[in-house]
Amino acid sequence: MKALLLTLLLLLNPAPDNIISRFTTPAGYQSVAAQPGSFAAYLQGLPLKPAGTPTKTYRGTIAATNAYTAAVIDLSLGKQDLQQCADAVMRLRGEYLYHQNNYSAISFKFTSGFKCDFVHYANGYRYKNDRWVLSGKKDYSYPNFLRYMNLVFSYGGTLSLEKELQKVNTEKDLKAGDVFIHGGSPGHCFIVMNVAENSAHHKIFMLAQSYMPAQDIQILKYETAWFSLDKPVSIPYGELIDIRYLRKFD
Repeated sequence: MKALLLTLLLLLNPAPDNIISRFTTPAGYQSVAAQPGSFAAYLQGLPLKPAGTPTKTYRGTIAATNAYTAAVIDLSLGKQDLQQCADAVMRLRGEYLYHQNNYSAISFKFTSGFKCDFVHYANGYRYKNDRWVLSGKKDYSYPNFLRYMNLVFSYGGTLSLEKELQKVNTEKDLKAGDVFIHGGSPGHCFIVMNVAENSAHHKIFMLAQSYMPAQDIQILKYETAWFSLDKPVSIPYGELIDIRYLRKFD
């Protein structure tokens, strides 16, 4: 009877499918606990699409990066070629702040240097030639947040995002939510999704990315889904997995 009740409970309340539940840490390593409510905890708890789901582009075709897919984050992509590498990082950061109702913290700079904050956009202002023009109605809804993010994707990128982030100097400071980034045209970046550590304080980590053309945000793998700073990997832009390129949000 107890077994039947347990089965029914599991069916009614299935365990969340995220990187913590799906991926085990290698022997000798322990996942670094994230503070509840933090950006790191948000990333660790993001839902994943069913195991085996391929990474697809905004056109619905299989992405060129699919061979490096360990999992696919269950987050909308849209129908435009907008949510590329830096855009995916900004999307994840924006989503976290939006669902925290921390609207005033949602702000990203364009490559021009213009500060594009969500509060202005939600209050009806629209971007025009590096200034705000009041032309809409107040709207803090999630669909309007996504429209704001598309605006950010259109005018921001690796160059602007790298300038907004702070340098991480040592491996011991590496944490989920940090970003390996090199600004350029196009440049590239990866976001750290989870971190594990052994008794010698050596850290390994999981990474996610989008790419060009815009694609699903994929959890990456190369041999395994765990990366380290002392093991080179032959994936596109793998040279960026280096402390020199590691940055963090404030």
